[in-house]
Amino acid sequence: MITIKQVNTRSKKEVNEFVMFPFRLYENVKEWVPPILSDIKLMLNENKHPFYEHSEAEFFTARDNGEMVGRIACLENKKYNQYHGKKQASFYLFECINDQSVAEALFNRAFDWAHSRGLNVLIGPKGLASFDGYGFLVEGFDKRQMMTMMNYNLPNYPKFVEALGFTKVVDWVSSYINIPDFKMPERAKIVAKRVEERGKFKVLCFSSKRELRKWSWKIGQAYNNSFVNNWEYYPLSDNEIKFVMDNIMVVAVPELLKVITYNDEVVGFLFAFPDISAALQKHQGRLSPLALVSYLRELKKTNWISFNGVGVLPEYHGRGGNVLMFSEIYKTAHAANFLHGELTQIAETATQMRKDLDNLGVTPYKNHRIYSKKI
Repeated sequence: MITIKQVNTRSKKEVNEFVMFPFRLYENVKEWVPPILSDIKLMLNENKHPFYEHSEAEFFTARDNGEMVGRIACLENKKYNQYHGKKQASFYLFECINDQSVAEALFNRAFDWAHSRGLNVLIGPKGLASFDGYGFLVEGFDKRQMMTMMNYNLPNYPKFVEALGFTKVVDWVSSYINIPDFKMPERAKIVAKRVEERGKFKVLCFSSKRELRKWSWKIGQAYNNSFVNNWEYYPLSDNEIKFVMDNIMVVAVPELLKVITYNDEVVGFLFAFPDISAALQKHQGRLSPLALVSYLRELKKTNWISFNGVGVLPEYHGRGGNVLMFSEIYKTAHAANFLHGELTQIAETATQMRKDLDNLGVTPYKNHRIYSKKI
């Protein structure tokens, strides 16, 4: 018999069991990249994660005769609901054995959880913070997950939720760049050069983390404001912005992060990260001293780069901000010994961004889908 139990987040044993469950499911899946274990534990810590300053989350496990067979997180982002005038709950961290009845039991608990709070829609996968990967993977199961910047899931997960009446909300498309063949149209190069020569737009480059930290607050504000037209936007708190920037700083290579200013105000950014997936897989997401050394080596050794966090404030799209941004993507991709690149999770609703990407000749090769259901 399947039973659902709420996780006691003050119990180290129950938290560890919740966090470690996916390792059973993905043991032989070479495309899966383990999360940083401490990052997942932080999601369950209401005293440390900034999400809990304004919102609520609870976590549940499914058991069959005492054995754990699934898990799910239920979230109410009150700040998002207030900003958009919605009554929406989210689910995240869903994992399940290959059994529709287990998935149904978990989601029925999520529906009850949402109803008890007066909410009428369940949407997801959607996490606690901006850099939590969106959606279920629906295309690209044969491609390795890009670090912890996106989700990887078994192919049956979308089928589970579709059988329960969930439907598509939005797709997040990731595109592949074959860097040796990656060319920027000559006309775009000329336009980007003219934009810079006019002097109002400038590109700031960094040579050290100390230098980068001086700009971290302004970058965080621009990051928050640049996605104001996206469906998932809500105004981040100061601590949430700090949380995002602190996480970026951990894996940042200063030379690969750029800032675009207009009259010396930050209006855009480009976050590029060397892919350390191989090291994360080797050390199973742990942060031991040996693992940290391995992660640092992989930063220098990898021939993959991820562009995850590319944005220009909407009011500067038509003034040359976008073309300048894509010029910087081109320069950054060719600046080191990278052979492969990924533009990670661009929402299909970002129509101008998708149009620009098509013009650059990148190849869509992964797709993550957000689902919702009225309840």
